[in-house]
This record gives sequence, structure tokens and C-alpha cells, in this order.
Amino acid sequence: MQVRGLFLLLLALILLAATTEAGKNKKEKAKKDGSKCEDWRWGPCVPNSKDCGLGYREGTCKDESKKLKCKIPCNWKKKFGADCKYKFESWGGCSAQTGMKTRSGILKKALYNAQCEEIVYVTKPCSSKIKSKSKAKKGKGKD
Repeated sequence: MQVRGLFLLLLALILLAATTEAGKNKKEKAKKDGSKCEDWRWGPCVPNSKDCGLGYREGTCKDESKKLKCKIPCNWKKKFGADCKYKFESWGGCSAQTGMKTRSGILKKALYNAQCEEIVYVTKPCSSKIKSKSKAKKGKGKD
């Protein structure tokens, strides 16, 4: 029984050493660029062409500067910026006065220290079509 306990202890030490080495490798890769600066200020993602797609963002820290590749999804909400991520509620009811419906979003994450509003509101026109809930199933009925 003591041999089994010794074996388990040895196995645990080997696993601990392996995870420690893996953690060191990740830290070394992060500092691979040679920068010792920790207070980077990042600008917005600037697309290479038009207003979405691949682009770059510039960062500065003391006397250093860098460019990182970035991507702006083509369906992003321009009003909020691509670096502000929100969790939106369901759409509200249609307003008879304005013909619009509204929903709010609460800030979930601000990437690259972006200046984001805590709560945002979005409106869209009410649908003029009435969606039917029942759909006909083809080819599955019995004759």
C-alpha cells in the first residue's frame, strides 16, 4: 500500500512540474516582442479599405509604438464602435407613435481600453409583415 501512495505522489509531482513549465513557456511567448512596457494605449481598429474588414490598430507606450492586425465585422454597430461589446435585451413592442421598436444593451466588454457607454439603446422600424407561426410540412404526411 505504501508503494502505491509513493507512486501517486511521484505522479502528482511530475504533473505539477509539467504544468509549471507550460506556464513559463506561455509567459516567454508573450514577452517575445522584447517590450518591457506594460501600459499600452491602443487606438481604434482602422480598416484597410471601406468601413469594415481587415485592418490595424496602433498602440503606444512611452517611446514605443506597435501595430496589431485587427478585423471589424461588416455587421458591426458603427454607433458603438467595434471594440465595445454589449449584451442586448429582447426587442420591445412596436410604438404606434413612432413606428419603431427599441431595445437596450449593457456593456459586457471594452476591448483595448476603448471608451464605451455603459448602456446603449437601439431602434429599428417595426415589421409590416405578420409572421405566421405554422409552416406547412411537405412530403412528411401520410397518404
